[in-house]
Amino acid sequence: MEHVTFRDLGLSEHSLSEIERRGFEEPTRIQAKIIPLMLTTDRDIIGQAQTGTGKTAAFGLPLMEMLSEHAGCVQAIILVPTRELAIQVSEELNSFRGRRKLQVIPVYGGQSMQDQIRRLHRGVDIVVGTPGRIMDHMRRKTLRLDNISYAVLDEADEMLNMGFVEDIEEIFRQTNPAKRTLLFSATMPDHIMKIARRYMHEYVTISVKRDALTVEQIDQIYFEVAQADRFESLCRIIDIEEEFYGLVFCRTRVDVDELSGKLIDRGYDAEGLHGEFSQNQRERTLDKFRKRHTTILVATDVAARGIDVADLTHVINYSLPQDPDAYVHRIGRTGRAGKKGIAITFISPSEYRKLQSIITITKSSIRKKRLPKIAEVIGAKKNRIALELAALIGKGEHRGYLDTARELMEGHDPVEALAALIRHTLRDELDSTRYSEVRDLGDTAAPVDRTGRTRIFVSKGTNDGLTPRKLLKLIRKEAEVDEELIKGIVVKDSFSFLTVPFAEAEMIVQAFKEYTVRNRPLVYHDKKAPGQSKGKAKGHGKGKPNAGRPSPWQAKKKKKG
Repeated sequence: MEHVTFRDLGLSEHSLSEIERRGFEEPTRIQAKIIPLMLTTDRDIIGQAQTGTGKTAAFGLPLMEMLSEHAGCVQAIILVPTRELAIQVSEELNSFRGRRKLQVIPVYGGQSMQDQIRRLHRGVDIVVGTPGRIMDHMRRKTLRLDNISYAVLDEADEMLNMGFVEDIEEIFRQTNPAKRTLLFSATMPDHIMKIARRYMHEYVTISVKRDALTVEQIDQIYFEVAQADRFESLCRIIDIEEEFYGLVFCRTRVDVDELSGKLIDRGYDAEGLHGEFSQNQRERTLDKFRKRHTTILVATDVAARGIDVADLTHVINYSLPQDPDAYVHRIGRTGRAGKKGIAITFISPSEYRKLQSIITITKSSIRKKRLPKIAEVIGAKKNRIALELAALIGKGEHRGYLDTARELMEGHDPVEALAALIRHTLRDELDSTRYSEVRDLGDTAAPVDRTGRTRIFVSKGTNDGLTPRKLLKLIRKEAEVDEELIKGIVVKDSFSFLTVPFAEAEMIVQAFKEYTVRNRPLVYHDKKAPGQSKGKAKGHGKGKPNAGRPSPWQAKKKKKG
């Protein structure tokens, strides 16, 4: 499957332009097999593939091409095991849509049923949902599936493990029997095969083989950092090393251009490499890297194909790879010829589940580490300077400067004079303000459950001038939570709520703990909501609108003592 491009798969120019816009260069293995099969046949498909292999694009890109823009009914149902996956899949499908007039919505428990009903009533083409909430809508007659053309079961084995088998069978019984069905699962237990035999027509099974991973000489590490802190984290890792000579992987060429530019601006010997480079440009860039004229090469997976550079100290996954195979290929470029190599992966909390999938599938041992502190980085630089000075003295290469040194020492304490010289020549190198603070996302000794999410309530709503955009901006500013982790924002008349991972929920509550509104906390946990019942906090919805207030953020600060 080498050198297969998205254009080779039979996708339309419209889809190719959307893929181009997102910066993806090459399909994953499951995409290369599923997409042409969906576009050129009418057969049902079973895809055996793990999380993180690019399944959503494998069925989502063809779906966008095969659905009608004027159907007037739900055309496709996609069943997923969790609300997080429902949101993720719907967002990705919407990113493929481009100018097509196709409506995609997620439906899941914990979100307002009335809001979902209103959106369904306005007209929807693709519904992505959890089995329980899909069943709720079917019972209410707010969702009909008797005219659908496509049904997708994503992570089918996970749904069965969660006890959804009866719901899935009931949903399938109420769907159009002539529909086309796609089933994706990492494993194929008897229950899944029973569903396939009962509800799928003549089907073809697609699976992908994976490469073996040899890791004896590779120390695999991951750092959990917010998306906004990745560049700062990368700089610290580069600077604390005595010698850094490595490949930094990004997902798209847009990311490559941005990151390589930022590294160059910061003073590093870095260059970028991606699929838009001509052969001459590529050869010049690689030649400079092999000769160590540049020590940091930022690249996409496609551009890095065929790179065989000896003595790489590091491979950095600045962006988590699309699938486990890509992870294997990336880190295999270090730790060669019996030498030790280091593979580092950055993840945000929302990517923890995907990292665990990579660990399971590749049977890797990837340990979590704490990011070096600023003082530790500066200390490492000072130690290197001391060692380099000692080496110069040992070689006698400093003797041509002895007269200048004596002149500098006249009338000064030698230590004071040396300190002044260091400040004059190395001020920028040893300046701690060169580094920004990075938020600590957890103790490395204690594993954090990143798979669960919780609801956060805010004691302000539209009556206070609050909007979803304003709420998102406020939380991002005050709590410094990664915007990607904030989901399901709903703003009502006098209160609002949103969902975030447990760790971020505590950060948000702590950031606003000093503030109250109408004698209630401005922000509080679902589990701590005073008088909370069925989605409303005590007193919510009562009283007059807060018209005339100069700012929607004027909450009172708690009195101390």
